Amino acid sequence: MKLLLSTGNIMGGGSSIRPSTSQKTNAELISSLRANFEQSAKDQANGHVNGATNGDAAPKTTAYKSWTSQDSKDDFQIPTLSFTHSALEEPRPQYDITAKLFFLPSCSTSARPAATRKALSLVLEELHMPSIDLLILSFPGVYFDEQEDCPDKIATRGAVEAQPEAIEQQIEAWKTLEELKDEGLVEKLGIAKFGADRLDQFLEGTKIKPAVDQINLRDCCSVPKALLALAKSRGVELLVHNDCSNILPRGTLRELLGPQGAGVLAEPSKAGDKRKSLHGEDVRNNTQSEGLKGEVTPQWVVKYTAVVRNRGVVENKGYFACAELAA
Repeated sequence: MKLLLSTGNIMGGGSSIRPSTSQKTNAELISSLRANFEQSAKDQANGHVNGATNGDAAPKTTAYKSWTSQDSKDDFQIPTLSFTHSALEEPRPQYDITAKLFFLPSCSTSARPAATRKALSLVLEELHMPSIDLLILSFPGVYFDEQEDCPDKIATRGAVEAQPEAIEQQIEAWKTLEELKDEGLVEKLGIAKFGADRLDQFLEGTKIKPAVDQINLRDCCSVPKALLALAKSRGVELLVHNDCSNILPRGTLRELLGPQGAGVLAEPSKAGDKRKSLHGEDVRNNTQSEGLKGEVTPQWVVKYTAVVRNRGVVENKGYFACAELAA
């Protein structure tokens, strides 16, 4: 079973000229998911429609089944998705819409084509738009790879980080984006954190070249000269981002969805485990806290932003995330 998580519009009650950069992406994602879960549970308890992202915490006695649902494709929606109303007020030409898809380490290469299409379809349904302007793809374990420019940074990444995969696997994943562009669903394509060596190989192996390489200067001392030269010669725009490498850690997701969080996932069964819920009840015997059983593994996250072109106003920003739940 796949778990589909959504934040709704994290801009809250109004637009913003510039989104906050003080909160790391993973913290923003987790806090926004938690807020949407709590508000959806509270709205359901009060007889309102799901989907708001602000408000007081939901009552702990609210059963998760009242504000979540399983669709015909075996996707379990947290909270229940509703695309009845458009999330944007202006016509399509008034917006710059960007989506960034993060493949997480547990997402297999064979699952990527379907994941890419699912992520984009959710964004388009949420925004009620026929296309987006830019789709950026982020692979696990990829950083600037100019050893001569940033040896100290590379040395401190540590063994805990995911290792970059073969360029051939990344090129294979890119083919789905090329199809989406050919279908008119995306105007421009981009990649994230590619250094000069990897970008050069990527450009040679792809039919539709990336228009953007999104880089994080925290990964390097400054933009490497080789990357600058290559990008300029091949017409690739270098954009700066501050997204985290590990946007949705596995343990964080279980904590977010577990009995002490949203109550969607059951407590992992352990022999002799007598842990209690917040109300002092045995978690294993509390029907409100039983939840879905199985091992949860994050697969991908997509972040989307819609900016009003003539004002530079962020009207809508949010996230969708997908995890696999296996018994």
